[in-house]
Amino acid sequence: MSEAVYVKTTMDGRKVEVVDGWLCLGGVPEADTLVPLTEHPNRQAIARAVPGATHVGGRIPLRHDEAAIAQGALDAARRTFDNDPVAIAERFRKVAWAKAAAEGVE
Repeated sequence: MSEAVYVKTTMDGRKVEVVDGWLCLGGVPEADTLVPLTEHPNRQAIARAVPGATHVGGRIPLRHDEAAIAQGALDAARRTFDNDPVAIAERFRKVAWAKAAAEGVE
């Protein structure tokens, strides 16, 4: 297990951190990728609710500086190579699904 990277604290006091390649809210994994607000299907409502948000990770809106911290930690987690067969199989599974999604399979 890797060390948590602090991103921010929500208004209700929960920590947003990146742990083991996941953006976590209060210790619970939310997302493993960040979506730019311009590409999010609900961008107008998010922009009204959280002025200054530039990215979204799961249910977590992030400002530019917070998104930079989170993306850096997510990228660093992806660069580490786990020599565990289960982790390798999971990486292959994710790549296969990403390829299928890019080709239009749902």
